[in-house]
Amino acid sequence: MTLHPTDLDPALRIDAVLRRQRDRESSARTYARSFPVVPVRAHGMTIEGADGRHYLDCLSGAGTLALGHNHPVVIEAIRRTVDSGAPLHVLDLATPEKDAFTEALFATLPPAFADRARVHFCGPAGTDAVEAALKLMQTATGRRGLLAFTGAYHGMTTGALAVTGNVAVKEPVAGIAADVTRLPYPYSYRCPFGVGGEWGAELSAAYTERLLDDPSGGVVPPAAMILEAVQGEGGAVPAPDSWLRQMRRITAERGIPLIVDEVQTGVGRTGAFWAVEHSGVIPDAMVMSKAIGGSLPLAVVVYHEDYDGWRPGAHTGTFRGNTLAMAAGTATLRHVAREGLAERAATVGARMTARLDGLRGELPAIGDVRGRGLMIGVELVDPEGEPDSCGARPPAPRTAAGVRAACLDRGLIVELGGRHDSTVRLLPPLVITDEQAEAVLDRLADAIAEVTAPRLTGRRA
Repeated sequence: MTLHPTDLDPALRIDAVLRRQRDRESSARTYARSFPVVPVRAHGMTIEGADGRHYLDCLSGAGTLALGHNHPVVIEAIRRTVDSGAPLHVLDLATPEKDAFTEALFATLPPAFADRARVHFCGPAGTDAVEAALKLMQTATGRRGLLAFTGAYHGMTTGALAVTGNVAVKEPVAGIAADVTRLPYPYSYRCPFGVGGEWGAELSAAYTERLLDDPSGGVVPPAAMILEAVQGEGGAVPAPDSWLRQMRRITAERGIPLIVDEVQTGVGRTGAFWAVEHSGVIPDAMVMSKAIGGSLPLAVVVYHEDYDGWRPGAHTGTFRGNTLAMAAGTATLRHVAREGLAERAATVGARMTARLDGLRGELPAIGDVRGRGLMIGVELVDPEGEPDSCGARPPAPRTAAGVRAACLDRGLIVELGGRHDSTVRLLPPLVITDEQAEAVLDRLADAIAEVTAPRLTGRRA
C-alpha cells in the first residue's frame, strides 16, 4: 500500500519537505537556511508551522507585510478582484485596478512631489525599480556615473548590485557596471571617519561636497545619487534628517538627480508614510516595492515629470500589470493611511527601542540599538574586545547567529543584517499589538542572555 504524504508522521513530512528543498533549490537560497520551518498557515504576526508550532514573525517578508499575514482588507480585495472576472494579466494596459492604485499611491506622497510626478510600473521587484530609476536618470542627463553609499543595499541585478555596498555578493561577479563613486554613509556607531555622532554626519556631507567640486577628485559629473533614508539590510542605520537635507542641497545645486530608495522604508515602516517625510526632503525619484503590493509582487518608480524623457519601451517587462497586486496594494495603502498606522509604528517602535536600549547594562553583548519606527536594529558585539575610537566593540557574527537560532527556539523569527551580519533586525508588521511587542522583546532578551551566558560565566570564573 502506498502512503499519502499526509498519512505520515508530521515530523517525517517536514523533514522530507526540507530535504527536497535542500536537494532541488540553488545554493543561493538564504532564509530557508536560517529557518527550518515549513509554514502552513499565517495570520497577522503569527505563522503556524507544519509541526503545529507558532512563531511571532518579526521578518514580515523583509518588510513586505505592512499589515501582517492575510489581513482581512487584503484578502477581501483579492477575493473581490478574482470574483469580478477582472483580467489578472494585461501587461501595462489601463485598468480600473491600476487607476485606483495610482490614485491611492499619489494620495500618500508629499504634495510637492505628487503634484508633478509620473509613475512607471516595473518588473515586480524592487531591484528592477532601482534599475529603472538609474536608467531614467542616465537617459535624462546623458551621463553614466552614479553616487552611492557605504552600507547600501539596492538589489541583486547588475545596476542595483553596482550601487549596493556589500562586497561579498559583488566580488565573485565579473563585469558589474562599476562607474560608481562610493561615499561614506553616516553610521554613528561605526563612523567611517572614526568620530561618530553629528560630527561624523557633518564630515560625510563636507566630504561629499568637496569631492564633487574638486577638479582633481576623479568624479565626472554623475547621472544620479541614490540613497536610503534608513539603511535596511545595512543594519537598520538611520541617516540624520539634517544630513539628508544636506544631500538634497548638494545634489540640487549641482544638477544631480536624487533617487531615494523607499523599498523597505515605505508605507509607514519608519513612523512616517515615506521615510523622506521626516526630513522634508523632496527627491527627484522614489523607488518603491515590498509593502506597496499588499503582500503581492509590485514595484514602481515615481519621479518628477521633468525627467520623463524615455521612449516607449525604454524600460519594459512582462509582469508590470499584476491586477491582484494592485488591488491588494490599494487596500493596504488606504488602510495604513486611514488607521494611522505610520503614527502607530512611531509610537510602538520608540517604546521597543527604549526598552532594548535599557537592556544594554545587563546584556553587554548589545553594542548599539538604533532604527526608526518599526525598523529596529540591535547590533551584537564582543564585550571583551577592544573598543575602537568611537567606543564600538568588535562585531560578533557568531553570537548573532546563535541569537537568531535561540529566538527561533522560542517561537520568534528575526533576521540578521549589517556589517558582518552582526545586527539582529526587527521588522514586525505595523499591526503589532502591545502584547506582541512585549513578547518579542522578552524572547529576544532571553535569547541574548542564553547565548552570551557561557561567555559571561567563563569571564567571571
